[in-house]
Amino acid sequence: MSPAKRRGVLIGGALLVVVVVVAAFFVLNGGGSAPEAEAGATSVETPGALDPHTAITEYLQDLSENNTDAASRLTDAAPAAAVALRDARNTLNPSTLTAKLTVLQPTPAGATQTGGTFSLGWTLKPGKVWTYDVPFQLAQAGGKWLVHWAPSLLHPKLEAGQRLVVSTAVQDTTAVADRDGKPLLISGSAGLRPVEGDPAPLLRSALAGQVTAAAGGGFAVERVDTGGKNVETLFGKADGEAKTLTSSLSLAAQNSAQAAVDGNKGSAMIVALDTGSGDILAVAQNAAAGNAPKALHGLYEPGSSFKIATSVAAVQQSGLSATSPVDCPGVATVGTRTVKNEGFELGATNLQTAFARSCNTTFGQLALDLPANGLQKAADELGLNADYEIPGIDTELGKVEPAASKDEQVEDGFGQGRIQASCLGGALMAATVASGKAITPRLWHDLDTTVVKGYSPPPAAVLGQVRTMMRAVVTSGTGRGAASAGQVFGKTGTAQFGDGSNATGWFVGYRGNVAFAVLLEDSNDSGPAVTLAAKFLKAL
Repeated sequence: MSPAKRRGVLIGGALLVVVVVVAAFFVLNGGGSAPEAEAGATSVETPGALDPHTAITEYLQDLSENNTDAASRLTDAAPAAAVALRDARNTLNPSTLTAKLTVLQPTPAGATQTGGTFSLGWTLKPGKVWTYDVPFQLAQAGGKWLVHWAPSLLHPKLEAGQRLVVSTAVQDTTAVADRDGKPLLISGSAGLRPVEGDPAPLLRSALAGQVTAAAGGGFAVERVDTGGKNVETLFGKADGEAKTLTSSLSLAAQNSAQAAVDGNKGSAMIVALDTGSGDILAVAQNAAAGNAPKALHGLYEPGSSFKIATSVAAVQQSGLSATSPVDCPGVATVGTRTVKNEGFELGATNLQTAFARSCNTTFGQLALDLPANGLQKAADELGLNADYEIPGIDTELGKVEPAASKDEQVEDGFGQGRIQASCLGGALMAATVASGKAITPRLWHDLDTTVVKGYSPPPAAVLGQVRTMMRAVVTSGTGRGAASAGQVFGKTGTAQFGDGSNATGWFVGYRGNVAFAVLLEDSNDSGPAVTLAAKFLKAL
């Protein structure tokens, strides 16, 4: 579930009291890449406030609502602030963080700078509250007041390049292990740190935050330098043994996924799931994809990978099968919408071939023949509208609603209308087809996933037809580039966005008990996604 779904604020008298739930490991610096806007986000007005009091109180209110990107836009260094604030809620994992505005200096008429103090109180464990004062500065820019960003807004002693870590043990011990018991995070005198190679950088803070939550009486908050050396213990004492938590990750799968995306020049991400247990085996993004975990909650048009759902609907609701005759013209008027294929036509063919070759004209017509809620029903059965709360991470699987018009319903049939899915959602869809059951994704063996909204899968006979078609994609269709990686089942997708000049490339599928989704932003072709998936699978 995304942060925006959980909000709360308390305002009393002249003081603003902010309560936020936060959690583990972040780097604080004076710069960084711009915060990524999630797909589907709308533009905002010029940031800032008209007066100093509103600037600081809105900043604190955004923190209280767990809206770190909005808070960062109220600072004069939004990129650096976004990274630090987003990760801050995964740092100490307190039950509450109370921020009280204590002093706001008077601002004479015409002044362009002012400042003040607020206090932070972290409830890290029952009876263990870490409280300190934080000085802040406000500056006027472009007629608006902004909070001057510095690492010291998180703690007054933090300097550029330093970070806060939580240490739970004096001697090095495994804090987080993968599903096979192999270490992922180590806890020791220099706090929590990843094992050599940092195999899961995107999930590092999520994993570390749960270590903090599981820590016993002995733990400390430390300020460390860029090399991980303890500069100062700021709170507590690390005198206990860390409890080892077992994650769902597979070190082998994670390393394979990270190596695959790191070899791609453009923005690339992979999510892999175990089709039996729902274990999240790997979550990987490369540097071009940024620091925000878009693989878990970024929503994108799925393009033709959504034909998996359209096929489920056609088989279940329209009575078709993989061998049913269909037409695949190069260009067709479907309803009032002109639909084109990517430079090919098949004429009279069958559903399996149209699926394998990714014929838009066929699937636009299939969608138009369905009830208004036909695609939504299929998406529901594949988990794209499900919702889960997984300790340590925020997730969005997808958003599929009944089309607002017949033209939109046609476009939805090949994933180009208002249909949206995340990389995690694509992997869940593939896992559902592979297993024939509802999948509950989990990141932990020690901590439960909460099912907010579950789902029921399509009938077995329906999925049998879809599996046949997904296999044909790799043996004779658009996914032939994955044929060398074994018995792979999949569906490619290319989704145009914006003015249509750029497109996202997808490959969604499974092999054995590993379901996966590969998403390449701005790749303009699904072929590189197929190649990347094959590289990932071959390395397993």
